[in-house]
Amino acid sequence: MIASLNGRILALESSSAIVDVSGVGYLVQITPATSRTLSVDHSAFLFTAMVVREDGFTLFGFATVAEQKIFDLLRSVSGVGPKSALAILGELSVDQIVDAVAQENDAAFKAVSGIGPKTAKLISVTLAGKLGNPAARAKSSASSDLSVVVAALTGLGWNERSALEAASRASDALGASASANNLLKAALAQLGSSKSIGASDE
Repeated sequence: MIASLNGRILALESSSAIVDVSGVGYLVQITPATSRTLSVDHSAFLFTAMVVREDGFTLFGFATVAEQKIFDLLRSVSGVGPKSALAILGELSVDQIVDAVAQENDAAFKAVSGIGPKTAKLISVTLAGKLGNPAARAKSSASSDLSVVVAALTGLGWNERSALEAASRASDALGASASANNLLKAALAQLGSSKSIGASDE
């Protein structure tokens, strides 16, 4: 199971990206919102969900672990496949999905192309009670994103202390709603270019 990818963006479209990880290019299906956070020839970290079928497997990528978890929950709903789940995340943010389920607002899901009234109702019913408290979830997601950035920086060669300090400063500057990718970019900018990517500490 491929749970995440950390590499360089080789090619990018609004609905997909090719991520080079140690010389292997992975084609990942993404939302337009995630696409806008990525740049060709720049490093990126994506949480992923791998969907295996008889004719092969498909990777779906997400900027946050919250999106990845919502994707898996949406796929547990009868009538919602991986493409429909990604389409919902392409139209609604995690907070909007949580609020729609909490308020039994089927209309929010019916507004997504390919989601009919029956499926919209099933989403609300199936996910009721499974999404947790929005405020608590946001706090957990922010903490997770910070850990991801620290792990990515140490993987690129910086020591843990420098990585944590840079990630914390980036989080303070950008706010709790910043994605892991944006936090990573800001942390890298703070650390500067004195060390080449992939270099190890002396």
